[in-house]
Amino acid sequence: MRKASRLFEIIQMLRLARKPVTAAEIADALEVTPRSIYRDIAALQAMRVPIEGERGIGYILRPGFDLPPLMFSIEETEAIVLALALLARTGDEELKAAARRVNQKITGAVPEPLRKVFQSQALHAWGTIASPPPAADLAMIRRAIRDEQKLVLDYRDELGRATERTVLPLALIYYSEHAMMVAWCELRQDIRNFRADRVEHCEPADAYFRGEGNRLRQMWIAGWQTNAVRPLEAADG
Repeated sequence: MRKASRLFEIIQMLRLARKPVTAAEIADALEVTPRSIYRDIAALQAMRVPIEGERGIGYILRPGFDLPPLMFSIEETEAIVLALALLARTGDEELKAAARRVNQKITGAVPEPLRKVFQSQALHAWGTIASPPPAADLAMIRRAIRDEQKLVLDYRDELGRATERTVLPLALIYYSEHAMMVAWCELRQDIRNFRADRVEHCEPADAYFRGEGNRLRQMWIAGWQTNAVRPLEAADG
């Protein structure tokens, strides 16, 4: 998790807490070390965020401090509820956990009439729930897309042929049954689709393609129009 995101999460946790929260509790929730949380708390205090407390006792956010509010209509709230429910159908475990946290945050922040919408369970997403891919970490792929970092993967295509690829990950497409990574393949020198459930091994390479991601995504999108195909119909591997 990037530091800016972590600082935001710390503020949210303290804002919703009903009692002091220890650095160990925050660290466990954010999957970092308590030492990192101590540094983050000090950084937030230096930015005049009114956090009170100390090591070993816990931290609280002084009343009166809050982030700018987000105001949603009933229809907008229902859209969020349904979108979060749809995320639960993907095989991306990190996104599922993030969806649950978003639901908790919004439920705790919105006025009572909208809170009832979130808690009513009147909207459901139905259908196949995708299983997590056995060897491809979707969270790692999403980070590689954001950081424009190359990936090295062992891949077996629809005909069972095994290859080793170095790819520039550009996008993730979520089907109801599986996820598909869109990437520039250095072996094929072209944009290819890679089904996550056919990846046998995947790890970040010690190389980046910073500044190239948007150009390659535009090339991918332009191909839909040129070839009159949808993005999901591109060749596997």
